[in-house]
Formats: sequence, C-alpha cells, structure tokens
Amino acid sequence: MARSERTKTDRTAETRPGEQAPNPVWFKPIMFGFMLVGLVWIIVFYVSGGSQLPIPQLGSGNILVGFGIMFIGFLMTTRWR
Repeated sequence: MARSERTKTDRTAETRPGEQAPNPVWFKPIMFGFMLVGLVWIIVFYVSGGSQLPIPQLGSGNILVGFGIMFIGFLMTTRWR
C-alpha cells in the first residue's frame, strides 16, 4: 500500500489544537473516592449518635467535614473528560 492508514485507536488518542487531553487513569477513582468518603463520614457521624465519631471534638462540625470532602469530589467532576 502506498499510503498508510491509521487505526481507530490512533485517531482517538491524538488531541486537536484547543482540546485538552483526557484525564489520567487515577482521576475517576479518586473523584468517586472523595464523594464516598464524605458520605461515609456523615453516615458514621449520624449512626454514632452525633457526638462520638469520627472526631468527637468537632461535634456537629463533622457534618461540614463530610460535606467538604464530598464537595472536593464534586469539584473534580467539572474537570472530568
């Protein structure tokens, strides 16, 4: 053959000018991990009676910590490609 043909994977792997490269493999598990850890943090807080776990000194601040961790995961969704 005189001309070379590209495979489908070659065409999808290249990026065009103005396009951003796809996310690394670790991005999606970390993103969902943050969301799940925040959810588990809040569940543990409520199941423990609201004052004993995960960090007793924070008291109701544990809810803010849980939502903060989940918020990091949700912020990561805006960068997901």
